[in-house]
Formats: sequence, C-alpha cells, structure tokens
Amino acid sequence: MATRNHTAVLEFLLLGLTEDPALQPLIFSLFLSMYLVTLLGNLLIILAVSSDPHLHTPMYFFLSNLSFTDICFSTTTIPKILANIQAQDQSITYTGCLSQVCSVLIFGGLENGLRAAMAYDRYVAICHPLRYTVIMNPIFCILLVLLSLLISVVHTLLHTLMVLRLSFCTDLEIPQFFCELAQVFKLACSDTLVNNILVYLVIGLLAVAAISGIIFSYSHIMTSVLRMPSSEGKHKAFSTCGSQLSVVSLIYGTGFGVYISSAVTDSTRNSAVASVMYTVVPQMLNPLSTA
Repeated sequence: MATRNHTAVLEFLLLGLTEDPALQPLIFSLFLSMYLVTLLGNLLIILAVSSDPHLHTPMYFFLSNLSFTDICFSTTTIPKILANIQAQDQSITYTGCLSQVCSVLIFGGLENGLRAAMAYDRYVAICHPLRYTVIMNPIFCILLVLLSLLISVVHTLLHTLMVLRLSFCTDLEIPQFFCELAQVFKLACSDTLVNNILVYLVIGLLAVAAISGIIFSYSHIMTSVLRMPSSEGKHKAFSTCGSQLSVVSLIYGTGFGVYISSAVTDSTRNSAVASVMYTVVPQMLNPLSTA
C-alpha cells in the first residue's frame, strides 16, 4: 500500500458500530440517552457533595472527582459519534483523533487511579476505623488524586510521542466509534512493534497495579465484614462493595478483552461493541453503583 507521512494525513474515518443506515437512528438515540444519563447523574453527585457539608469526607471527595472524570471521559467520545451520525459524516481530523486518543488515555488512567483510591479508602474505613481520620487526611487524599493524574499524563505523553513518529497508509478507516490507540497503530505503515510492546506493557502494568490494590482492599474488607455481629452492617457493606466491584469487573474485563482480541483476531465489530462496555456504560453506571 502507498504510504504518506502523518503531516499529510488530513482525516481518519470512524466506522462506528455498524454501517447499516437503518440502524443509525437507533444508535444515535442509544448513545444520546446514555450520555444524558451520564451527565445528569454525575452532575447531581458533584452538586450534592459540594453543597452538603456532611458529605465533605474522603469517600465523597473521591466520588466527586470520579464523577467529574466520568463526565470528561464520556464527553471525549460520545459527542463526536453523535455529530457524525447526525451529519452522516464519518470523518475525524488527524488532530481531533490524536486529541481523542490523549483524552481517553488521561481520563481512563485517572479513573483507574480513583477507583483504586476509593477501594483503599473503604479498606481503611472498615478495617482501621479508629485511624481513619489520621490516615485519610485531606492532604493525603489530594496527593492520591494528583498522583493518579500525574501517572495518567506521563503515560499519555509516552504513547502520544510514539504516535507522532508513525507514517500512515492511505486506508485510514478505524472500525470503532472513537480513535482507539490500538486501532490507530493498525493503520500505520511504519513499524509499530515498539508501540505495541509499550501499549501492552505499560497499560498492563498500570492495570495490574490498580487491580491488585482493589483486590487487596476488598478482600480485607470482606474478611472484616464477615466478622461483624450485625447483619444490617454486613448487608450494607456487601451491597456497597458488590456494586463497585461489578463496575470495576466490567471495566477491566471488557478492556482486557478488547485489547487481547485486537491483538489476535480481526473481529472488529465485536471489539467495537465491547469498547462501549468499558468506555460508555461504566460512566453511566457510576451514579447508580454509589446510590
């Protein structure tokens, strides 16, 4: 195939979930509904936490930050697919695609860090209640958020610089509803071995670190909950932890599935549908899982 340097690339094509014109109104309505639910639910959490002094606690501090991150994450991808369906135009500029890649990596990484921090917060609250206010002090909570953000930004810069050195082929169709990093690599005509190694290595390490922290926290929480004499306390703790673990399992399960399937198969449509399950649905479920 003919190649051209990235400076000559004007736009990519986002193929979306399907090319069937009859299904486009349904997909538009589905994405619009999920986006509005995500915005409304997470905005209500932010407003409730900021307006009620009783909710100025570490748990709700992390929750409000997670809600803001979820809004930003959803706004990175959904409005573009809605605009494309409405205009019947699948194009996205090279700059827009690169910006989308950066935003997804930043807010996705920040969300992972915040979920790990929330799990640790619950671990300290349940397993070490007498030391909770000392350990989870405001400065420590802010540092956890800043650390998550710093790791996400460094991670994003690393992959962005690797994308900028690539040359792309004339076939610039992305079988997704957003610019996914792994799919952008597949369009490159230059060697992407180093890029792919970095993607799976770095994302794998960060995901394993976050998952390990979450599993450690919730395993100790479950052990402590089982020792509680009160059945009401057990039920409340299990319901809270269970809903949060369900969302975490959805994110990591489908996320790993998408990246593994993109590496070993060409089932692009299944990959696109699975991507919805970790880039759109969890952000919508966040307010429900914390209710």
